[in-house]
Amino acid sequence: MTNLPSSAGLDTLCVHSGTVVDAATGGVNTPIYTSSSFEYLDREDNIYPRYFNTPNQQAVVRKLCALEGAEDGVLFSSGMAAISTTILAFAGSGHHVVLQDELYGGTHAFVTDMFQRLGIRYSFVATDAGAVEAALTGATKLVVIESPTNPLLNVIDIRRVAAIARQRGVVSVIDNTFASPVNQTPLQLGVDIVVHSGTKYLGGHGDLCCGIALGSAAHAKRIRAAAVCLGGSLNAATCYLLERSLKTLALRVRQQSENAARIAAFLAQAKGVTRVNYPGLPTHPGHQLARSQMRGFGGMLSFELDTSAIPPKDFLRRLRLIRPAISLGGVETIISAPVATSHVKMSPEERKRVGIGESLVRLSVGIEAPEDLIADLRQALEAYWRQTL
Repeated sequence: MTNLPSSAGLDTLCVHSGTVVDAATGGVNTPIYTSSSFEYLDREDNIYPRYFNTPNQQAVVRKLCALEGAEDGVLFSSGMAAISTTILAFAGSGHHVVLQDELYGGTHAFVTDMFQRLGIRYSFVATDAGAVEAALTGATKLVVIESPTNPLLNVIDIRRVAAIARQRGVVSVIDNTFASPVNQTPLQLGVDIVVHSGTKYLGGHGDLCCGIALGSAAHAKRIRAAAVCLGGSLNAATCYLLERSLKTLALRVRQQSENAARIAAFLAQAKGVTRVNYPGLPTHPGHQLARSQMRGFGGMLSFELDTSAIPPKDFLRRLRLIRPAISLGGVETIISAPVATSHVKMSPEERKRVGIGESLVRLSVGIEAPEDLIADLRQALEAYWRQTL
């Protein structure tokens, strides 16, 4: 492994932390260990992909531990494998879990589809630390939050939630996918476990599917024990590609955040747009809180269209550079309607309660020239402008 100074900066950690140095060749990259079978004699632990301890898996975990300030972690084959395994590692029959109702739609569906049959009780609450505290019971084992939220970009007081959970002996988990470790490190704010859909910013190029859960050594050990039973391990080739992608994470996310800020400011004054959700805007209700717990406001935003003038599907079809596609966090800018993609599994009633409507579109801002992205959005809105002239 590369020797790094204790004062190494984020960019240096992205490039060098976790690397396995091959003494035989002196290569600067971690080799790809393709074996699924490893010798076991005279070894302390058996190495096996489903045990989440192969060299390529560990190289990625070490890098992400350095970025998030964690002791250990478990690398998964998807973000859903990471969040579901983490939850099941700490909650079982007779237990209670408190979750934000603005969580990613896949997590919401996992809870509503699986918890009842597993005997786990749950409460969905508003994006507010007081609401989380009010929902805790003597049976609560886990609190699951997300900040900024998907897709409404609301912000919760992470420090306060973490403190409340710790006082009550409850494990706190946060989905840090939207922020990434470049913009937010929740473990330093007191949270117990950080989860990412690595498919998004960590992979960053729209070609990988992976997830990670990070925290203390004790928490990671418990998650790993559940993961060994549930599967969800990542193959060596994908581990290598993920490690490669992480080397540019800080560069990518900074540019995406800068671009998103400029686009949010444009949309905030654009005709045909009735609302912009971006914590970097001073008008955002969580702006000051975001400033206190984030280093940057991220590359994600959402906005609502004036549907009386421009149907959302027509708007999406008019875009030329920005592509309507699922997922997020890549170097290319993509856009989606949450009602048809990320939150399609939620019932219309649940989406209405949370505030996800037909007029809402979610924009994942890439690293392109922001002037080109703004020009594309502007021309797609021209249908509305012509009608109001």
